[in-house]
Amino acid sequence: MRLYNTESMEINPLYYGLSAQTKLEELAENHLGISKVIKSRIIQKDAAKIVTIAKQIKSVTPGVEVTLICSRNICSKSIALLEREEISIRLVD
Repeated sequence: MRLYNTESMEINPLYYGLSAQTKLEELAENHLGISKVIKSRIIQKDAAKIVTIAKQIKSVTPGVEVTLICSRNICSKSIALLEREEISIRLVD
């Protein structure tokens, strides 16, 4: 567990008031990733939860950019919802 300092983002989900099971990654300065690499498809209900997580992170750290890190199994409605909420998507295999 990293302690908060000015040189890196806090990646402990408890710092943002999130579940300890939420996986966060520091992607760059002022840029966090929510890792959701699962075998099943990410549907719109999952995307809505991701939006809620991103809003919680932004309420604690305004101006932070949030990216979803996921597999290619994501439905088009989820992609559209995340784009509307200005959450970028990084696909991994």
